[in-house]
Amino acid sequence: MNPIPRKKTRSITLGSVKLGWGFPVAVQSMCNTDTRDAGATLSQIRRLEEAGCEIVRLAVPDSEAAKAIGNIRKGTAVPLVADIHFDHKLALEAVKQGIDGLRINPGNIGGKDKVAEVVSACRERMLPIRIGVNAGSLEKHLLEKYGHPTPEAIVESAFGHIRILEDLDYREIKVSLKASDVLTTVDAYRLFSKQSDYPLHIGISEAGTIHSGTIKSSVGLGILLSEGIGDTMRVSLTADPVEEVRVAYGILKSLKIRQRGVNLISCPTCGRTEIDIIGLAEEVEKRLGHITEPLTVAVMGCVVNGPGEAREADIGIAGGKGVGMLFKHGEIVKRFDEKELADVLVKEVEEIVRIRSKSQASNNK
Repeated sequence: MNPIPRKKTRSITLGSVKLGWGFPVAVQSMCNTDTRDAGATLSQIRRLEEAGCEIVRLAVPDSEAAKAIGNIRKGTAVPLVADIHFDHKLALEAVKQGIDGLRINPGNIGGKDKVAEVVSACRERMLPIRIGVNAGSLEKHLLEKYGHPTPEAIVESAFGHIRILEDLDYREIKVSLKASDVLTTVDAYRLFSKQSDYPLHIGISEAGTIHSGTIKSSVGLGILLSEGIGDTMRVSLTADPVEEVRVAYGILKSLKIRQRGVNLISCPTCGRTEIDIIGLAEEVEKRLGHITEPLTVAVMGCVVNGPGEAREADIGIAGGKGVGMLFKHGEIVKRFDEKELADVLVKEVEEIVRIRSKSQASNNK
């Protein structure tokens, strides 16, 4: 169970995914392929789905990309969001081609008549619109008012865009308020959350590489999620989008908000370690990357303390000098040569998953 109470937000529907209070925090990413290349884009979407991605955003820079959405839509059931700037016609074409949602800022795609056209098209299918405010592209009058992209400026920008849609009596809205600075982002979401119940897409903009981006995202999104803020999330990394999904689930697992795949426990190196614990842990993590069943797996470097320290793990291994042991829930099962440890552990985990799957299938009959 999730021990963290969620902020009560409105619910919206994005394709097959429900967002808002009462529904799981949804994990999403964005393709970095050329949307005009439907084949390459679908290939990446399938990889993202395998990693657990539940919503995929597509860049739509021109009409060719917008028209390609139709072929992409036919090739996948995952909810798709069109990322559009400045040109309302691209939004209209994306809707025509079967998109599930839009990411636009109503204030920068033309006059009110053009926004009204987009809203009219979305209203027919109740498509949600994400208002995506970014600290790096705030309106000039707000920068003049606040001096720089403050949390207050970001929130004021969001409400300005929201009013445009509300004036058209459209409230199928979700909001993001991103900055590359972690504390600015966190404060913006906190401020907005106190004033509105629209569902929130959370993320740290331009977070960086796998290393630095994971750190910034884990800190910023971890703070927000621990306070019950956030209905869907993207970890923005300068990396393969699949890595974004993996990091997102890692953050959610660490807070016990969602459980998917292996939760790996591995001890730090120390002078007592007599095996290659770094290489062993990395190998196990990689080889268990295909597992979706929630499992806690331990890779420990000391045969004396390993089983005890990882007592809560479903299964684990602990190494000694040339030897190691397999244990389950802290109880030693069998001893093995060091070179066998990874193979034994992977085989045992796969067997646990097989038995659980068989049991679940039997219960569902």
